[in-house]
Amino acid sequence: MTRPRAASERFVAQLSARTRSRVQVIYSPILEIKPLPVQVEAVGIQGLIFTSANAVNAAASLGVERGLPAYCVGPATTGTARAAGWDARMAGATAEELVAYLLKHRPISPLLHLRGEHSRGNVAERLTESGLTVQEQVVYQQRVLPLTPEAAAAAIGDAPVIAPLFSPRTARQFADIWSGSAPLWLAAISQATADPLNSLTCARLKIAREPTPKKMRKAVKKLVKHAMRVESGETTD
Repeated sequence: MTRPRAASERFVAQLSARTRSRVQVIYSPILEIKPLPVQVEAVGIQGLIFTSANAVNAAASLGVERGLPAYCVGPATTGTARAAGWDARMAGATAEELVAYLLKHRPISPLLHLRGEHSRGNVAERLTESGLTVQEQVVYQQRVLPLTPEAAAAAIGDAPVIAPLFSPRTARQFADIWSGSAPLWLAAISQATADPLNSLTCARLKIAREPTPKKMRKAVKKLVKHAMRVESGETTD
């Protein structure tokens, strides 16, 4: 598991008991999330935009006003924002869908996009250019990490390695640090996440049907099933 430890543990816990029983889970976060010690400028802001749960957690730790509505990408981010006390609504499964939603409904602005130092989609810029004023502020940083010793050992072994990847940045980092000879089975949450993996030789690359945790769990389940068939000598479809 390549996500930060808490997020990885939540994902694994939601896999079926059968799937968990068929694998050895190795936690090897390759990005470390660090909230920045900043003062969030929310004076006059009419609503927040969250495109990741990491931004929600950073905003919560910084004491950002909970009375503001929050427009979120994806069910995980939306659920995290609600749990933290915001009136959160899911405005799409991707940044593209969020932009389209906000341009259609045009909530009172200005809005504030709280994000990490590396962010895709140019959300604030695109919305502002379309007449909906959106400011942005970086509230956390992402530091790349190497594979843990346990993960590095698995990479040079003979057993299949199944790696779920949840963002283009994580995928790029994984492609940069992977040098193992073990059979590699990859699950990507989106096509954009799959694209940086083209440089890797893998047994199979499965792209989730939708960029949601539920569809990623299904993708991982299928990879586990196929990998076990290969190991047992059965033919996969």
